[in-house]
Amino acid sequence: MTATAPPTAADERPTRAPARATHATLRTTRRRELGACGALMTPFFALLAIVFLIPVGTAIWLSFFGADEPGLGFGPERTVFIGLRSYAAVLTDPTFLSGLGSVALYCVLYIPLLVLCSLALALLLDSGVIRLRAWAQLGLFLPHAVPGIIAAIIWLYLYTPGLSPVIDLLAEGGITVDFLGFHAVVPSIVNIALWSNLGYNMVVFYAALQAVPREVVEASVVDGAGPMRCAVQIKTPLIRSSIVMVAMFTLIFALQLFTEPMLLNQSTPSVSARFSPSMYIFDAAFTRNTYSMAAAASVVLLLFTIVLSYAVTRWTSRVDARKEAA
Repeated sequence: MTATAPPTAADERPTRAPARATHATLRTTRRRELGACGALMTPFFALLAIVFLIPVGTAIWLSFFGADEPGLGFGPERTVFIGLRSYAAVLTDPTFLSGLGSVALYCVLYIPLLVLCSLALALLLDSGVIRLRAWAQLGLFLPHAVPGIIAAIIWLYLYTPGLSPVIDLLAEGGITVDFLGFHAVVPSIVNIALWSNLGYNMVVFYAALQAVPREVVEASVVDGAGPMRCAVQIKTPLIRSSIVMVAMFTLIFALQLFTEPMLLNQSTPSVSARFSPSMYIFDAAFTRNTYSMAAAASVVLLLFTIVLSYAVTRWTSRVDARKEAA
C-alpha cells in the first residue's frame, strides 16, 4: 500500500490564488457593467425628472394651496392650504365633466378610425397593389409634417360658410352642411386630427409589416388564402403589438385634445372655452387665474390617462394569455 500525504498549506495556495483572482475579476466586471448602465440611464432619468416628475410634483403642490385675501378683499393676498377643495370643485364642475364627455366621444370616433384606416393603407402598400409605393408613402405622410395649428387653420377655412369652396360646391348640389354646428363639430375635429396623423401611423404599420417573415405569407398563399384573407388573418395578427402600441399612444394624445377646439372656439359657439379638459385647464389658469383649480384638473386628467392606459394594457395582456392557453 502506498500512503498518501495530506495536502499542505503550500499546496493549497496555488488553487486559492486563481479563485480569488476570478472573484476579483468578476467584481471588477460587475462594477464596470453597473457604471456603464448608470452612464447610459442617467440622461433618461434626468429628462424624466425635468419633463415629467418635477412638473407633476409642482402641479400636485399647487393643487393643495390657494390664494386668500383677508379683510373683505382689501388685505394683502396670501397663499393658504386648502386641502382637497380644488379637487372637489373640479370634479363637481359641470363644464369639466362635459369636457370629459366631449373628449370621450372624440376618442370613440377618432381612435378606431385612425387605427383601421392607417392599417388598411399599410396593408394596401404591403400587398403591392399600389404603384409607386415610395411616392404614395410620401404623399400620405406629408400632412403629418404640417404643424397642428396650421392644419387647424386650413380646415377652419374649409369649414367656414362663405369662405369654403367645399360648402359652396355642396350647396350647388343641394346639400347643406354646417361643419361647425353643434352636432357636427366633434366629427369635424376628428377629421382634422385624422388628416394630420393618418400618414404617420400608416408608416408605423408598414414598417411592422416589413418585418413579417415572407415565408409565412408565401405559405398562406400556397394553402389557398386570398389577398384579403392573408391580410386580415395572417398579417394583421402578426403585427398586433404595433396595433396596440398605436392605439395606446393615440389614446394618450387624444385625451390632451387642445389645439383644434381652441382655434375653432374663435369661430363657432359650438366649441366653448372649456370644450375639453385641456381647454378647461387653460381657462382656469390664464383666464380665471385660479391656479389651484388648474393644477387639480391637470392631476385629475393625468390620473384618468394613467387608469385608461393601465386598463388597455391589462386587457391586451389577458387576451394574449388566453390565446397562448388556447
